[in-house]
Amino acid sequence: MSVTTRTETVQKESDQTVWKTVHRVVFPTDGDMDTLPLYVDFNSAQRVVATEIDATNVSSNSSNSSNSSVPVAVSPGAQQRTDFLEGRRGLRLPAFQRISFGTYFNAFPASYWRAHTDVTDVRLTVETEGKATVVVYRSTPRGTANRVESIPVADGAPVFIDLPLANFGDGGWYWFDLVAGSTPVRLASAEWSVAQPEGFVAGSATIAVTTFNRPDYCMKHLATLAESPELLESVDRLLITDQGTQKVRDQPGFEAAAARLGDKFTLIEQGNLGGSGGFARGMHETVKDGRSKYVLLLDDDVLIETEGILRALNFADFTRTPTIVGGHMFSLYERAVLHTFGEEMNEYRFIWGPVDNTEEGHDFAASNLRTTPWMHRRIDVDFNGWWMCLIPTSVVREIGLALPVFIKYDDAEFGIRAKAHGYTTVTLPGAAVWHMPWTEKDDTIDWQAYFHQRNRWVAGLVYSPYKKGGFLWRHSFLLDVKHLLSMQYSAVDLRLDALEDVLRGPDHLHSTILTKLPEIRARRATYDDAKSTKEVSIFPAVKRVRPPRMGKKPSAPRNIISALGAAASAGARQLRSIRPGALEHPEAVVAAMDARWWRLSQLDSAIVSNSDGSGAAWYKRQPAQFREMLSRSIKLHQRLLSQWESLSDQYSRALPEFTSPEAWERTFQAASGDAENGIKKKQ
Repeated sequence: MSVTTRTETVQKESDQTVWKTVHRVVFPTDGDMDTLPLYVDFNSAQRVVATEIDATNVSSNSSNSSNSSVPVAVSPGAQQRTDFLEGRRGLRLPAFQRISFGTYFNAFPASYWRAHTDVTDVRLTVETEGKATVVVYRSTPRGTANRVESIPVADGAPVFIDLPLANFGDGGWYWFDLVAGSTPVRLASAEWSVAQPEGFVAGSATIAVTTFNRPDYCMKHLATLAESPELLESVDRLLITDQGTQKVRDQPGFEAAAARLGDKFTLIEQGNLGGSGGFARGMHETVKDGRSKYVLLLDDDVLIETEGILRALNFADFTRTPTIVGGHMFSLYERAVLHTFGEEMNEYRFIWGPVDNTEEGHDFAASNLRTTPWMHRRIDVDFNGWWMCLIPTSVVREIGLALPVFIKYDDAEFGIRAKAHGYTTVTLPGAAVWHMPWTEKDDTIDWQAYFHQRNRWVAGLVYSPYKKGGFLWRHSFLLDVKHLLSMQYSAVDLRLDALEDVLRGPDHLHSTILTKLPEIRARRATYDDAKSTKEVSIFPAVKRVRPPRMGKKPSAPRNIISALGAAASAGARQLRSIRPGALEHPEAVVAAMDARWWRLSQLDSAIVSNSDGSGAAWYKRQPAQFREMLSRSIKLHQRLLSQWESLSDQYSRALPEFTSPEAWERTFQAASGDAENGIKKKQ
């Protein structure tokens, strides 16, 4: 490791290395205290909080009086502030104070660069106004922090610190702390850079957004891109595929916003082909255009950290082979809460989930990067969600566009398909967006139940390495039973319809993508459990027919034995007639969080609230429907098992065709309905 000043570097005439900034230290610009723990850390164990104290000469370029006020870190409970920040890259630190940048957005994910690029060293550059000390740390895969170097920084004389990546094989980050001495200090800038190889050419991207009736979010994307000149330099165009009835072009201020981007903006309007159809259109148009090295898929309902997009682009430019680079997802409601650190497919069950040794829903406001040991171990993923995913156009050309499945499993399948072709997906720490969380809804029991079930089976038929799909069919059948015991007949009907479509073969994917959703909605609307209303007062009063046995309320089974016993007992209840009066008056009111099979299976009817709290539906037990659907589920699963090899061969052979640009073009034409294929350019 070497430490030099900028002047010394210039004097080294033999050093012709060109260093490219790939990761800048940045701060939030909107004053949002909820996101602040992702950027700065005053306390290694507590939330970022600040209050005012008296200090002298707060700014190095001013002569403030002795009663000037600046924020410092204090114990939790103090007034929180962000006015120690100065714009996007600057920060003021009072005398004798210390701040750490060992945070999600500002620490450097060294192990990911070590694993996926040929970069051997990273250079940290820190520039201050006023004297300070820079203390550099590195972490191990176990999460322990090691002090690397303590460097004095002179006023206006930036330091360069070259740091090796050799020992980051299994995990670890670099970060630094800034310490003020007897006088205040201002951080002017800090950044992480890597050496450019000879002949290096940076790649550019097309940002592809698909939207359905979220025009306000799309307007924010237009503004965000226009107000980020650094990002705009690396973007060939923003391409929005509008599939909704509330048009983006009808939003107030649209013409002016589009004019700011000029020829870097394209709006496409087409019928609703779901997320897979919208993103497939973005991929297809990007490849046809030919300018971009990458296509960046972004959900419509996200807030963007523009620095994260630049980091994904920079990382992709240095990977050894073309690599899909994904970003993390934070909650729009709890801004410091991470959805998941990385995702993989459980091949035996063929269902997605978090990577082993990670945790879902991590709150950085409660436990920052430095106090979260498991986050220092590098993880490898199978795919990345398409809330933010950078895909090389060369990969799209080789393996095809998205799976034509409307919604669900399109991102997972694409990552698995790319992996089968030898391409890696990396979920890159420090690149992220804020997205509406899944915790406030349960899309496995609404209209999306169909797509969850069908698309899981389609992907499983193509990629499962286990005989007859391993545990897939058992898990699928058990989910049907769970929903039946919960009186969620609409979800089961859609799931069974999905299996019938799987048995039809791959030709149905494109032919039904435009028409399936209206059919599903109409079918689901006939069931009591799908008839949700906001006016819960219209339901009859609750009348309990029979008190709980021995006064004990139902509780979750403690182990597999008790779960099997509870399920057998609940199944036996389905053979009994409905208690008198249960269909005239609900027996209970059950909150969405308590609507579990072991609770609902004890009732003949119940008012059950939606998971987002917007309303409730009156669930009613239907023994005849239970028996009919259970029988149907058994028969369909038996057919799928008996035909597994044949279906697997059909879908595997058809995959290149139904993900091809030619097949998608025919679907786009059907969805567009005009001679120009729905393209509307605003320049």
